[in-house]
Amino acid sequence: MAVDYTVIVVYLAGMLAMGWWGMRRAKSKSDFLVAGRRLGPVMYSGTMAAIVLGGASTIGGVGLGYQYGLSGAWMVFTIGLGLLALSVFFSARIARLKVYTVSEMLDLRYGGRAGVISGVVMWAYTLMLAVTSTIAYATIFDVLFDMNRTLAIILGGSIVVAYSTLGGMWSITLTDMVQFVVKTVGVLLLLLPIAVVKAGGFSAMKAKLPTEYFDPLGFGGETIFTYVLIYTFGMLIGQDIWQRVFTARNDTTARWGGTVAGTYCLVYAVAGAVIGTAAKVMYPKLPSADTAFATIVKDELPVGVRGLVLAAALAAVMSTSSGALIACATVANNDIWSRLRGAVKRDAGDDHDEVKGNRVFILVMGIAVICTAIALNNVVEALTVAYNLLVAGLLVPILGGLLWKRGTVQGALASVVVGGVAVIGLMASFGILANEPVYYGLLLSLAAYVIVSLATSATDAAVLAAWRERLAGRDAEPVSEPVPVHQ
Repeated sequence: MAVDYTVIVVYLAGMLAMGWWGMRRAKSKSDFLVAGRRLGPVMYSGTMAAIVLGGASTIGGVGLGYQYGLSGAWMVFTIGLGLLALSVFFSARIARLKVYTVSEMLDLRYGGRAGVISGVVMWAYTLMLAVTSTIAYATIFDVLFDMNRTLAIILGGSIVVAYSTLGGMWSITLTDMVQFVVKTVGVLLLLLPIAVVKAGGFSAMKAKLPTEYFDPLGFGGETIFTYVLIYTFGMLIGQDIWQRVFTARNDTTARWGGTVAGTYCLVYAVAGAVIGTAAKVMYPKLPSADTAFATIVKDELPVGVRGLVLAAALAAVMSTSSGALIACATVANNDIWSRLRGAVKRDAGDDHDEVKGNRVFILVMGIAVICTAIALNNVVEALTVAYNLLVAGLLVPILGGLLWKRGTVQGALASVVVGGVAVIGLMASFGILANEPVYYGLLLSLAAYVIVSLATSATDAAVLAAWRERLAGRDAEPVSEPVPVHQ
């Protein structure tokens, strides 16, 4: 294992070096939070693919393939579909807004007052996303070093917090690009063909497994629909995804770069399911489907290659974790803390160091993420709660703001509150992993948005005019304060 250890150590050292280099480039708030909005197509595509394809997509995707066969690709496939939809239909408009958070977009569209509540919901989502990604370190370091779970979380989490705190989005962009290359080589070019060959080829796999393993819809229609609702729509509105859209150099980069990344996700989804299916042939009685990835890597790959593929898994986890961490810190600072302290500090003439402030928030949120990850046991339930809150609470007011000019700030607030409260109550009633909470929560959120919007005065014409100007890219100044409500 000495060669494998060397590969991993060099990889981790490289991540820290990228963080140090990124620190030298992060000279302004724009540099630190959105990489100066200067990413071209190649960097944008690679980093966007890296952020959406995390540990759940890699280790979890292989596990679903082990359990269900080719239909296990649906979870990651719906993530790719969401990224494609975002890129084709919305990314250009989102990039033109020149904001830093989803809540700032809501303030622009509705005329203020929507930011804090939506910020709290988005913060809870990004926090739990970072936590669940951080927990995945335990699985990888256990295979590598037979390491204690808590120590593994602290080690992996500390590296991500370090490079994210040093250079912000520039560091994360550079590390994500490296992680994208490592994942492509490790999973698609090495693990996939080796797994299929070791399993005897596709003909042997079909002969040894039940036919339902090769049914693309074997996962079940209801589960696939739920995945579309949660992950496809979740990709449209998550702060971690939007913050990457904000890094695009222009409309074309956001649209076509995201389309390339989304297509890559579809390929990655199928690859994970095939690897899992091959693992089922080789190891038909594993105690847990989630151990399929680690088992096939540990037992079937040659020295050196094994280290690279484990580095690929580590890259997948780190890319999602760092993206969720900076999103969590950005929301906490810009949408919650800055709004609560803003009036007093403005009156006092405070000259706040934006880069330093955001760096402190990443460090604080990173420590909170590590501590929560150590204490938390059920990752699936935590992630389900996060996505249910995100979709039921924020999908309607965000898409409504982009697509329906009659939507009002009162309707948006009602939608967030009703959808959020409803999904929490329904999860308590039906169970966290049930499908009904997000179905009914989303319907109630939509009903509240439409009814309250129609029952209240339309959004002020001046607010809508400013919104249209920003969408058209004619007003490029970032939002620093909520747009006031005109009487």
